Amino acid sequence: MPERRLIQLELPEAPAPQSAYAEADRRQAVADILKENRFDPADLGEGPFSLALTLREGRLAFDIRDAAGQPLRAIILALGPFRRLIKDYIMVVESHELAVVSGDGEARIQAIDMGRRGLHNEGAELLISRLEGRVGLDHETARRLFTLICALHQRI
Repeated sequence: MPERRLIQLELPEAPAPQSAYAEADRRQAVADILKENRFDPADLGEGPFSLALTLREGRLAFDIRDAAGQPLRAIILALGPFRRLIKDYIMVVESHELAVVSGDGEARIQAIDMGRRGLHNEGAELLISRLEGRVGLDHETARRLFTLICALHQRI
């Protein structure tokens, strides 16, 4: 059975330091993806795969490579459909960070976290639908990729 998964994930270096909280969120998403994922590009051989995720001229670029780093396919997605979710997600993450730092009550932190999970789910579903027919993803991989898309967007 082919290995339809990512074994390497590359992101551009941050031009300016993000908050420690945002950076930890990004690092955790990368670690979780590499630990367990389903990444199944249509018509690209057996895998495993490497992915460079970047923003180019306001678009999201998936540069898919084989395990040796040889280019296989680039998929470019418009960011427009993601913009509202990205903006809301970044706002919720900042609210969560402030709530934790300021010692807000556990109930408030949990409520913010529930909102964050909802946005994560919505972003994952949008990503799955935008990649339909080109790359198959499971829900958890899509959620983690959405986290990374938000981190990339926050850097520009």
